Amino acid sequence: MSYLSRVDDYLHAAPLSGATGQQVGPFTLFRSTTIWPYYARPIPGTGATIGSEDLAKLRARCEELELPMALEWVVETCPSLGPAATEAGLEVHEYPLLVLERADFTPVATSLDCRILPASPDVLRQARAVASVGFGASGTAVGDDGIEARDRAAAELPEETVATLIERAEAGVSVTAGVFGEQGLLASGLHQPVGATSEIVGVATLPAMRRQGLGAAVTSCLVEHALAHGVELVLLSAESDAVAAVYERVGFRRIGRAGAVESAV
Repeated sequence: MSYLSRVDDYLHAAPLSGATGQQVGPFTLFRSTTIWPYYARPIPGTGATIGSEDLAKLRARCEELELPMALEWVVETCPSLGPAATEAGLEVHEYPLLVLERADFTPVATSLDCRILPASPDVLRQARAVASVGFGASGTAVGDDGIEARDRAAAELPEETVATLIERAEAGVSVTAGVFGEQGLLASGLHQPVGATSEIVGVATLPAMRRQGLGAAVTSCLVEHALAHGVELVLLSAESDAVAAVYERVGFRRIGRAGAVESAV
């Protein structure tokens, strides 16, 4: 099986830890059973050519369920979806898609304390807050937001979100890592194993702490944990080529593109 097929199969299975799936034409529409929204994906392995009528049917079903219409797919395994979505007036994004196997792994260390985090409310709250602040200022440039912004975000985080983070950590469907400095967590990320494959998601560094290799260190820690617990293939999608270069330091290599329509009401 090719890397693209393995990745496509994983990406179709992973949402089922927090959603139920129903077929809508050539798509599976994942309906969330947790606090986060999900999306639709073309069913892997069908070779279906997606047309405007398929997207119209999906949109109608989303409206029936009062869900935003969001899509994710692997561009190379479903090349017709992007053009069809664009023709339908949807805003299509494409991101570098990368994979890593054990032989590719190049560990990256930091002088700070980088480790897998326990399922602790305070720690996972802080990790989520780091991600919120980090993704609020996209890219890799150093910014202004740091410890104070993290602490404000942590204080505003709903208890329901924290409870869900703990539930997923205890179930083993989400593993979080972080880098600690003197004032607490500075960078965080997680991986989500399904069988022998896992995806790294949500790697973020407080903007004021960027350009110190912390994102690469978190990624390295997550890869090491995944490989030590039965994972054979690790994947991720990067926000940009510049972000992809951070992951390439750890041994990831590009195999294609991840497509997304992030939300269309």
